[in-house]
Amino acid sequence: MAKVGKRLKSAVQSLDRNKVYSLADAVKFIKERATAKFDETIEVAINLNVDPRKADQNLRGVVQLPHGTGKTYRVAVFAKGPKAEEALKAGADIVGAEDLMEKIQAGDMPFDRCIATPDMMGLVGRVGKILGPRGLMPNPKLGTVTMDVAEAIKSVKGGQVEYRTEKAGIVHAGIGKASFKEQAILENVKSYVDAVIKAKPTGVKGSYLKSLSLSSTMGPAVKFEISE
Repeated sequence: MAKVGKRLKSAVQSLDRNKVYSLADAVKFIKERATAKFDETIEVAINLNVDPRKADQNLRGVVQLPHGTGKTYRVAVFAKGPKAEEALKAGADIVGAEDLMEKIQAGDMPFDRCIATPDMMGLVGRVGKILGPRGLMPNPKLGTVTMDVAEAIKSVKGGQVEYRTEKAGIVHAGIGKASFKEQAILENVKSYVDAVIKAKPTGVKGSYLKSLSLSSTMGPAVKFEISE
């Protein structure tokens, strides 16, 4: 069993595991205990009453956080001609076509998100088995297969995050940093949860949200009120 550090042990001891906090109190609790030597990521996890094995209940989408994530995303774009130039001007880190495909095939992938124009998807498909398992495959539903590459790059670099249902019916994401002000974290959490609520599948019976929790990279998880 991994040894629990003194800092985490202290944080856990001060946590009432049976208590469901208000969102404001949960944010305050997490921030006060995010004392690692690096700027910890604040994560929200939502336990949903869905069955991911059913196609209509396998949620996936994106949400633009009002205060960004605090993370710098490296963006690769599959494009040619004027669209390639547009991508470079918009701040893409890597732009290419066949040459970008060959880089990926060689295992050279210094990027966190991948965008493509529709005419490039035949080429992208050739590296789909590499990009797919890493969650990097461009997808029209996520706005990453588009002719408006400049807007897509702006969205990714501006704090867009993805929500995607995992096997146990949980969606989670990093929605900020411990250095963010409490109000900024609170507003980011609400934006993320609201997006997941709006994506509720029509086939879900009963309560959609089962539980909500907030945590930092090195800290314990704190449950907070669903009603908020």
